[in-house]
Amino acid sequence: MDLDQARFFMVEQQIRPWDVLDPKILDLLLETPRHLFVEKEHEALAYSDIELPIGQSQTMMFPRVEGRLLQAVDIDDSEKVLEVGTGSGYLTALIAKQAKSVDTVELHPSIQESAKARLKAFDNIKFHTGDAIDRWNDGQEYDVIILTGSVREVSQAYKEKLTLGGRLCVVAGHSPAMTAQVVTRISPEEWEVETLFETDLTALTSPKQSNAENRFTF
Repeated sequence: MDLDQARFFMVEQQIRPWDVLDPKILDLLLETPRHLFVEKEHEALAYSDIELPIGQSQTMMFPRVEGRLLQAVDIDDSEKVLEVGTGSGYLTALIAKQAKSVDTVELHPSIQESAKARLKAFDNIKFHTGDAIDRWNDGQEYDVIILTGSVREVSQAYKEKLTLGGRLCVVAGHSPAMTAQVVTRISPEEWEVETLFETDLTALTSPKQSNAENRFTF
């Protein structure tokens, strides 16, 4: 199988038709080999329009959703990003290629160890392990925060971790009626919400919740 050709078709047949038209994002997806972030037995499916398993009953996001979210938050090379849910490391890599620095948090140590191995070429990523479904108390603010699985409600704690002009990318609601949103901090006490699209994304995992109902998706 020609994986380079499969990656080209992923961009042209899945991602571009989903209104991802920013050349920066399209080029980023074309130059980043997604098959390096999946298990060997799933390599041939790396560019398919499906959610792929990554262990611990976790899955990767659809490629078209990843592209649409990255286009919406519009990361630049001066910005500091917090990613909640490292997962396979693929989205982490896409973020790290655009941002000044990335802090990424993963609940499952075994999943993060696999991601670390795939991301060893990057020197602007800091890895953390823990439960960050509602908040991540590191005492820092971020220009961009991305939650890679859905939540029932948008966390006020994450809204308050944004810098002025910072963006929170989140999928919120109850299955099957969820919305992808970008929340932008426009003043110390005000946030503007942009609704991007409707979707149904599996939820961020927390030890506080039943694993039968919730799992990370990346």
